[in-house]
Amino acid sequence: MSKWDKLIARLYSLDPNLRYEELKKILERYGYVANETSGGSSHITFRKPDRQIVITIPRHNPVKKEYVRLVRDIVEMEEKNS
Repeated sequence: MSKWDKLIARLYSLDPNLRYEELKKILERYGYVANETSGGSSHITFRKPDRQIVITIPRHNPVKKEYVRLVRDIVEMEEKNS
């Protein structure tokens, strides 16, 4: 099993120890771009150029389960559409 497969398995199991960097890696792999503010906010907004979907995730470790669930839902939607 590759590192990517293990990471996706952790996402689907809603692993409570997922880190911000791991969620960022997943979203970027599906084409989402991080928009960091210059004001030093800990919340990062991810957008996909060809979609209206926007997700904001705090840069905390570990990330709360609600945000992991949001990323999982996006991955499921992206897999359906591809």
